[in-house]
Amino acid sequence: MTIGELIRDLRKARGWSQGRLASEINDAFGTGLEREYVGRWERCKVAPGPFYLRCLSAVLDVPLAVLEGEVKRRTFLSDAAATAIAPVVASDLLSVGFAARLRGGPSIDDWEGKLSTYGTEYMSFGAVDIQRRVSGELVVVQQQLDNPRLWSVASRLMTLYAKTFPGSDGSKAVHWYRMAAEAADHSGDDRARVWVRGRAAIALGYEGASLGVADMLADQAMAISDKPSLGRLNAVMGKAHAAALRGDRATALKLAVEGRRIFDQAGSYEQTSDYAVPWWRMNVFLSLLLARLGDEKGADEAHEQARRELPEELPRFATHLEMHRGLMLTRSGDRAGGVAYAETALGKLPPEKHSLTLRMLMDEIRA
Repeated sequence: MTIGELIRDLRKARGWSQGRLASEINDAFGTGLEREYVGRWERCKVAPGPFYLRCLSAVLDVPLAVLEGEVKRRTFLSDAAATAIAPVVASDLLSVGFAARLRGGPSIDDWEGKLSTYGTEYMSFGAVDIQRRVSGELVVVQQQLDNPRLWSVASRLMTLYAKTFPGSDGSKAVHWYRMAAEAADHSGDDRARVWVRGRAAIALGYEGASLGVADMLADQAMAISDKPSLGRLNAVMGKAHAAALRGDRATALKLAVEGRRIFDQAGSYEQTSDYAVPWWRMNVFLSLLLARLGDEKGADEAHEQARRELPEELPRFATHLEMHRGLMLTRSGDRAGGVAYAETALGKLPPEKHSLTLRMLMDEIRA
């Protein structure tokens, strides 16, 4: 089956016209896609690029991997049945879970591929879409947990799922972060144990939420292993943000220096995955941290370093950086100017690309 045939079949299965599919993509992603271009995809006159493959994955509710390249219909149907069903009704969840158990579920390599896809999609897709789809994946993977390696998969999925809830809500996000840490412990994989705790710490620290939990998880990550890794880097930077928000400038700066040292040894070349920390993302961490500390010169330098290498396909992170400048203005005493600057930056980003973290950052700036 060609990619064009697959798009056509998925569209018809929903009862949509080519125009309706184009409209759904335009409404969700603010594009100017025309019906004729959908027709060209379906006739294999042109293949959708990476951006439109992600759009199609979201609006048609299928894993991105299914859309990439030619796939057999049988493979697609079994994969879609196991992983792409929207988890809305309890009976549907039970059906998906038991079906996965009876079939044995995806292989470990399949799961690692799914994790890679979600890591990339998280960088540009909305929390609601990711939450809905990952919840379905969790139903499937819990049926395979007699394999220790799949506890590692489950822990990373749980961490991603937790990030779709606001850390300030005090229950759901923290509950899932703790579950992820426990699941990672079951895997016996120290890399996963450090990573899920570190990722939770930087998420909560960046959001300025549940700082006690952020510190606890960061301390656990750092106690598990002192080897330089992305997990340890996230843990250190999470603690740095927690210290900054408490007004402990000396500790925050000391941890930032430690974070830079770890980055030099463990920073990643992958640019567009939630599982990666490349140079631009490290500078996003530093830009907000130094803005919170009122270090205008340092914040501006980190801002420019991040903007210089930030991939164009990640406008949400460009908005983060502009809002850091809004926070810097408020720290310097210009509250009205800082709030207006941040609101303007957020207003330029299409609403469907707003994240929970951006909204919480806006609340911090207003406060």
